[in-house]
Amino acid sequence: MCYNEFMNIYISGISGTGMGPLALMAKDAGMTVFGSDKMSGAVTNELAANGIKVYLGEQDGEFLKARAKNEGVDWFVYTSALPEDHPELLMAKKLKIKRISKRDELISYLVKKLQLKMIAVAGTHGKTTTTAMIIWACMKLGIPVSYLIGTTLPFAEAGKYDPKSEYFVYEADEYDRNFLAYHPWLAAIPVVTYDHPDIYPTVQEYQDAFRQFERQSETVVRGDEIAADVDLAGEARRYDATLAIDVVQRIMPRPRGMAKFAALVGSGKQRKKVVEVINKFPGVGRRFEQVSEGYYSDYAHHPEEVAATVEIAREEAERRGLKGVVAVYEPHQNIRQSEMADDYAKAFEGVSKLYWLPTYLTREDPKLKVLTPVDFIARLTNKKVAEPAELDNQLAEALLKWHEKGYLVLLMTAGPADLWLRKLVYAGNQESAATQFVHAPRDATENARMR
Repeated sequence: MCYNEFMNIYISGISGTGMGPLALMAKDAGMTVFGSDKMSGAVTNELAANGIKVYLGEQDGEFLKARAKNEGVDWFVYTSALPEDHPELLMAKKLKIKRISKRDELISYLVKKLQLKMIAVAGTHGKTTTTAMIIWACMKLGIPVSYLIGTTLPFAEAGKYDPKSEYFVYEADEYDRNFLAYHPWLAAIPVVTYDHPDIYPTVQEYQDAFRQFERQSETVVRGDEIAADVDLAGEARRYDATLAIDVVQRIMPRPRGMAKFAALVGSGKQRKKVVEVINKFPGVGRRFEQVSEGYYSDYAHHPEEVAATVEIAREEAERRGLKGVVAVYEPHQNIRQSEMADDYAKAFEGVSKLYWLPTYLTREDPKLKVLTPVDFIARLTNKKVAEPAELDNQLAEALLKWHEKGYLVLLMTAGPADLWLRKLVYAGNQESAATQFVHAPRDATENARMR
């Protein structure tokens, strides 16, 4: 079932993992979707493959103006990263586009109009992996599902609407209080601690937001144990997998007749099917993703995430008979790291070598001192294995040597270091997916390079 009340959707910031999947789902639902971004992102290739026009270049409002004139724009959707004085947002208001909103309004609209039951996965850590596991299991078990996830998937597109689906699986992000816009049929919550001090100044405010989210949900499922029959590497992944199994069991089709259903549940066959599929989970983009043999990239940028990812890497290295783990870390957002710097003390224990990069700065408080790699390393219990580093040839040569010696190389970053690593390990054999698009020229709006 598709609804076309708003036929033409313009998405500003369309190439990112927050907006790109939404563009894919909206197109599946029968809408015409186009948009812009300053540069190509993780989902740009998927957008192009689905015939979605993307303008890459200076977002000065001219491309939006041309689309409004030629095709018409019914709804302007923008990312939370857009400032209030952004040229495209100002142009959308000037053009008097009848609906202007952040992504949560479009998502709520689609869920309501498509009559979907929302399964929202929210938490400080584990939400991306848990969401991906649910999607993976549903696909393998033949359960029709629509979904949005904030990353790329090695086994499917990042966003999809299936007309046969009853359920909509959504990675519900707490940043900007986005998840409070929804009233899920089921909320799955792996871990809640504390993050995003720029949005939630205190732990209490952060936890209160999750309590409100729970009150808005019909059913809440929490991760509170690890199933013995899950054998994925890393305690954190086994924890997420146990929660995913619980969710999938709840939405599996039930055989007709109470006797058949009781027999299936009593024998444990239903659960065995789900566990078997989950244990074959291939991973997810930027979540302990193997970008090349022996090289892994992860999105971890919080001390607890870092510690969990290091544990996964150590288990994986041991399983594969490697000598150990060499870690590269690029923190994200100085305002976050300043709040949590002391929590890194034991986060890297067990690594053979640690290279600490400068913090990737976004949405910062200019009055706050920017912590350096030396500042962080001084707090570590294993500071002797750590050293400051830059994304340069010296680091590249060091990582190649560690790899040749039989070590697993693990990068943790929410910033540009991921692309740097991919270019390094591809060594010119092929371009990474994120670099296959060139920027559109500023002065050629109508003839701009569109993907």
